[in-house]
Amino acid sequence: MKDVTLQNDQWSADNYNTHASFVPQLGNTILSMLNAQSHERILDVGCGSGELTNDLASQCAQVVGIDASPDMINKANRIRRYDNTTYHVVDGQAIPSWLTENQIPTFDAVFSNAALHWMKNDPEGVIKGMHKALKSGGRIAVEFGGFMNVGEVHTALIQALNRRGLDGKAYSPWFFPSDIHYRHLLEKHGFNVQQIDLIPRPTRLDTDVAGWIETFGFTFLNALPTDRDRQQMIQEIVEQLRPSYQREDGAWYVMYVRLRAVAIKT
Repeated sequence: MKDVTLQNDQWSADNYNTHASFVPQLGNTILSMLNAQSHERILDVGCGSGELTNDLASQCAQVVGIDASPDMINKANRIRRYDNTTYHVVDGQAIPSWLTENQIPTFDAVFSNAALHWMKNDPEGVIKGMHKALKSGGRIAVEFGGFMNVGEVHTALIQALNRRGLDGKAYSPWFFPSDIHYRHLLEKHGFNVQQIDLIPRPTRLDTDVAGWIETFGFTFLNALPTDRDRQQMIQEIVEQLRPSYQREDGAWYVMYVRLRAVAIKT
């Protein structure tokens, strides 16, 4: 089977599990909204290191997990608990070509948690890919960053690069749509939206905001020439955010806003 990835791997599964273990742990809401059935074949788009995929595999007949990061897929294979699960290095923006080139049978459902906001280059292509992956009447259940997600950190990263003479917004890797906009895109590309909501969620970090930036803000950090420059920018942002986002006991929080959607292929 030919896998498809569109970018160099900048992810570290170990860093992700150290600084962001809350991501799969907080994915049970959208997993329950999927309501997987024991006979179903399901595609997990942006499966990451596979924790939620394991939970999904216990509920259905077969799961195929795809992710653009080889490091994440390697970790997912190491912790795989069920024989009905396979993993492939595939960028979610390349689903149509992957399906065609490998003659992949259609799925009963598509699931995705905390991944679609990373597919900024072609979010409509992702929707088209999910539509193509589904049987007639199949469904998607997805959760990802929506409008205002991690707004304080996102703005701080952009402004830090602006202060250094760069176009900070151009380095942002994220697509954070409103529920109104994403509903429009789903309907435009052949989905009947059953439910779509923006959910504010104050989220306690596993470590601190510096660890969060190192894990998720790599496109901003890579704009700077040296590690010293990158560390200086991180500490600058830490001090900017500390008054409002570090609790009295030292715990750090970020305001996540999740977009949750369930839709049926028409």
